[in-house]
Amino acid sequence: MATLDLAINPALAFMLFVTFLQVPLADLGRAFTRWRFMAPLLAANFLAIPLLVGALSQFLPVDPLIRLGVLLVLLTPCIDYVVTFAHLGRADAKLLLAATPALLLLQMALLPVYLALLLGEEAARLVQISPFLHAFVWLIAAPLALAGFVQLWAGRTASGVRAASVLGVLPVPATALVLFVVVAAVVPQLGLARAAVLTVVPFYVAFALLAPIVGWWVARLAGLQGGEARGVAFSAATRNSLVVLPLALAVPDAVPVLPAIIVAQTLVELVSELVYVRAIPRLGKAAPA
Repeated sequence: MATLDLAINPALAFMLFVTFLQVPLADLGRAFTRWRFMAPLLAANFLAIPLLVGALSQFLPVDPLIRLGVLLVLLTPCIDYVVTFAHLGRADAKLLLAATPALLLLQMALLPVYLALLLGEEAARLVQISPFLHAFVWLIAAPLALAGFVQLWAGRTASGVRAASVLGVLPVPATALVLFVVVAAVVPQLGLARAAVLTVVPFYVAFALLAPIVGWWVARLAGLQGGEARGVAFSAATRNSLVVLPLALAVPDAVPVLPAIIVAQTLVELVSELVYVRAIPRLGKAAPA
């Protein structure tokens, strides 16, 4: 596990870079000020989903490490490959991309609060803030700045256009690479934590079924339609498993239970995303004009 961060962080940063490159960054400032979208997005992720997770957590085993792992991953909204899947599912990926800094900062601030409420202050103190700060700098700010540089380069030179064109086909392969690295690094640990993994999978399946409905309901309650409503549904259903993995590894005696629990959620979520990209657009068609 000592090499996990070395393998996953560069792959994750590259995935975010090529994902950010797909959205005109000059429009991000305007998108970020669209509080008609941001308010329901934040309400879904930091009010409605924690209530759902809190209800589901009542049925979790009493083992504090298992409970911590499940809550750690389900309480943190995704800030990376949700953009790719949202785009495939006809959601407004540009608005989701603009919201990633707010989502990361808020989950960093609120996660200890949620854990203290659901697990007690002793469990909340196990969560270190430095991995989140590291994630924001190297997994959000740096890839975003590099993507902005490439877009400026593409706007001024033919070589920049060619480079952006080549990089433009890489978001999906880059996402697959990240998933491969994470699974390859942690799957050997799954056998050692098999009982814990089998215990939590039903909770992940229940969350995967209920969370997009919760997100869609919040979005429709706020009057959102079409791609904006689908964006909230995708965000509510997609969790920050890849970025919180280094956070989990900072917990004492985390291996093998915590990483195995988190990767189990990633695997369930990956299958769910393949369903979402077909099912969530149909919600949009069912919505009134």
